[in-house]
Amino acid sequence: MATQASPQYCYNSVKWIPVLFILAIVAWSYYAYVVQMCIFTVDSIPQKVIYLCIYHLLLVLFLWSYYCTMFRPAARPTSEFYLSKTEGEQIAATQTSEERRAALLRFARQSNLPLLTRHFDGSIRYCFVCQCIKPDRAHHCSTCEKCVLRYDHHCPWTNSCVSYGNYKSFILFLGWALLFCTYVSVTSLEYFIQFWQSTINAQKTGDSSAITARQFHLLFLFFVAVMFGISVSSLFFYHLFLTGKNRTTLESYRAPIFESGPEKDGFDLGWKRNYQEIFGINLLKAFIPIPTTRGDGIHYQINSSLLSDASQTAFNSIPTFNRSNNQFNSVNNDHNYLLIDNLTTQEK
Repeated sequence: MATQASPQYCYNSVKWIPVLFILAIVAWSYYAYVVQMCIFTVDSIPQKVIYLCIYHLLLVLFLWSYYCTMFRPAARPTSEFYLSKTEGEQIAATQTSEERRAALLRFARQSNLPLLTRHFDGSIRYCFVCQCIKPDRAHHCSTCEKCVLRYDHHCPWTNSCVSYGNYKSFILFLGWALLFCTYVSVTSLEYFIQFWQSTINAQKTGDSSAITARQFHLLFLFFVAVMFGISVSSLFFYHLFLTGKNRTTLESYRAPIFESGPEKDGFDLGWKRNYQEIFGINLLKAFIPIPTTRGDGIHYQINSSLLSDASQTAFNSIPTFNRSNNQFNSVNNDHNYLLIDNLTTQEK
C-alpha cells in the first residue's frame, strides 16, 4: 500500500515546486527591498516610511490573493449531477453514440438538470472518469482528476484549478502582483541607475572593492521586478479581456456549443454585467479577495440577442421555480431558468 502511495506523494510534492519558487523570490525581494534598499540605502526617513508602508500594503494584498487562489476549494458539481454506479455502468455499456445520447438525456430529465450546452455531437456532456453529467461551463481537470465548475485552466504557479471558486482571487492575484512589481521597479529605479553606473566605473578602473553585495541585490531587484511585471501583465490583461467577454480560457479556444450550435459569446451579457458576475456590485469588496462572485457556478444567463431562439422558448414557457426546495427546470425547458433573475429584478 505504501509502495503505491509513494509515486503519488512524489508527484503531488513536485507540483508545489513552482509555488515554492515564487515564494522564494518574494522572500528574497523582501530582504532586498526592505533591508538593503529602504533601511541601508534610502537616506530620508519620511521617504523610508512611505516606501515601507505602501510596499507592505501591496505585499499583503498580493499574498492574500495568492493564498486564496491556491487554497480556496474548487467548486464541484452538486450531487444531482452524479450518476450512481449502476447508471454509470449502463452508460459505459452503451454500444452506439445514439444509445449513449438517449441514456444521458433520460438521466438528465429524471434529475431535472438545467443544461444549456451540449457535446459537439449534440449529446449531453458527460464525464466518464467522474461519472457525472457536466453542468454548463464545467470541465474535467486531468491534473486535479475531478470535474470543476466554470473551469478556466489549471495553473502550475498556484497548483490549483482556476475556476468558479477562485477565479476572482486569481485575477486579483495577477493584478496586485503587477502593481506590486511596478511599484518595486519604479521606486528602485533611482538606486538601480546609481549602482549600475558605479559598477561600470568600477569595472573600468579595475577597483572591484567598490562593488558591494548591496549593489547586486538592488540590481537584481530591479531586473526581477521588471521581468515578473512584464510576464504577469500579459496574463492579467488577457484575463481582463476574457472577463469582459464572459469567457473562460477554454471557451476562448473552443466555443461552447448550444442547441443552435457553437457560440463563443453565448454567455456575454455586456461588459458591465460580465464584470459584476465575477467581482460583484460592491466596488470596495471587488478589489479584495473575498467571495463576491455571483451565482452558484451551475446556472448561467445567456446572450439573448445571439441565442434568440433559446430566449423566445424561455418567454413562451416560464416554469414554476422554487429556490428553497432546489427545484430547477428540466432539460426539456433548460433555457427557462435564465429569466428568473431578470423577472424578479423587474418586479422589484
